[in-house]
Amino acid sequence: MPQPLLLIFDCDGVLIDSEVIAARVQCELLLEEGIELDAGDLAARFAGLTWPAIVERLSEETGQRFSKAFMKRVDDEIDRRLGTDAEEIAGAHDMLDRLELPRCICSNSSAARLELELDHVGLWDRFRPYVFSAMDVGKAKPAPDVFLHALRVFEVAGERAVVLEDSVHGVAGAKAAGCRVVGFTGAAHSYPGHADALTEAGAETVISRLADFPAIVEVLGSWQDI
Repeated sequence: MPQPLLLIFDCDGVLIDSEVIAARVQCELLLEEGIELDAGDLAARFAGLTWPAIVERLSEETGQRFSKAFMKRVDDEIDRRLGTDAEEIAGAHDMLDRLELPRCICSNSSAARLELELDHVGLWDRFRPYVFSAMDVGKAKPAPDVFLHALRVFEVAGERAVVLEDSVHGVAGAKAAGCRVVGFTGAAHSYPGHADALTEAGAETVISRLADFPAIVEVLGSWQDI
């Protein structure tokens, strides 16, 4: 297989341990609407999906409709907490120090939220201006749009890009874009069977420590795609 030329990172749940923070906010405010959910279960079920997509699924399950004002209140509170409580995934800075290939972020989060949380943990300047929000370029993951946008910007073919993803939806989108994918299970929202789910979605291998990613990138060029 050809040697990688581009590294693509998801943000939430890969670089920043933020999925659980968002899920806690969502559960707290959903409880006010009469819907009781566990934050860990919600994070595991809906990791990688946008808040509107989560609300759509909850509406299908419960029959309850949610106002735009409620959805905005949840988004605003998530932004507030990410700006104060978010932490980098252990080893993120050290990992980036060991990687020399061009890199970018492809996320379902909004551009404003990405800048907010990445700046809070000191990672914004390590990626800008190559921080891409699916909201700005097309459909959200599991659609491949944001990954295809990154490939066009860097003028790299999909098989020459390696994506690090923590969600089934993200893995599916990256595979649909023709990229090679490494799954990640090192965030707080990881769950039993997480690695198997990522493998079934198309990840070639799965790691639980960011420290292992540089070595994986080195050997991917000699692996047969599976």
